[in-house]
Amino acid sequence: MAEIHPTALVDPRAELDGSVQVGPCAVIGPHVRIGAHSTVGAHCVIEGRTTIGARNRIFQFASIGAEPQDKKYAGEPTCLEIGDGNTIREFVTINTGTVQDAGVTRLGDDNWIMAYVHVAHDCQVGSHTILANAVQLAGHVHLGDWVFLGGQTGVHQFVRVGAHAMTGFQARLSQDLPPFVTAAGSPAEAQGINAEGLRRRGFSAERITLVKQMHRLLYRKGLTLQAAREQIDALRGEVAEADADIALMQDFLSGATRGIVR
Repeated sequence: MAEIHPTALVDPRAELDGSVQVGPCAVIGPHVRIGAHSTVGAHCVIEGRTTIGARNRIFQFASIGAEPQDKKYAGEPTCLEIGDGNTIREFVTINTGTVQDAGVTRLGDDNWIMAYVHVAHDCQVGSHTILANAVQLAGHVHLGDWVFLGGQTGVHQFVRVGAHAMTGFQARLSQDLPPFVTAAGSPAEAQGINAEGLRRRGFSAERITLVKQMHRLLYRKGLTLQAAREQIDALRGEVAEADADIALMQDFLSGATRGIVR
């Protein structure tokens, strides 16, 4: 049996693994499923059609799975899916999806979500991200793997942030931020590449050099986006291990309907 504090309110229809721990005064709704070795802190509310994987730590006062803050929402059975190994700190709010999108909000694995972060309806968050204190994601935002958003970063609805990208404190993103790129300011402007993050993840010096070349083509050569993409594509084969990075960049840029951060 799960270890449930006597003051917690857990609906008998909720599905909790026997290793789950639930703290004082927490509330867990009937359509919630929580995987092995996850912990739920005091006064948390977990509701809606919410599925939470294994080894997640949800700290006190978080609100997980509440209905979307969208006036079009009419009670449809939308969902929230959270993977494994995530840390969700105090006062984080994560909402379910809407039928105007895929109907599900998703978080991957091993994300570090700091206090007061808001993840709105239909957001798709990858794995290994860091969202610092008070990051605010509007609806339909997509974050790639290994994204790092600095404290109080605000992200406009439908904006995409590519894998390995990073923002500084209080950045305001209203356009897509390509993979590997760092940005700061309000509105955000591209600054360089996240070289230190790439080194920590095992990128070779040659691979990082090629990423820098892609950045120069996008931001330093005065090229149109189409011309930059053509020259980026011409880099294929120069560093064999970096061909996947080129493909990642090209795939991201091909879907940049809002334009990219400049």
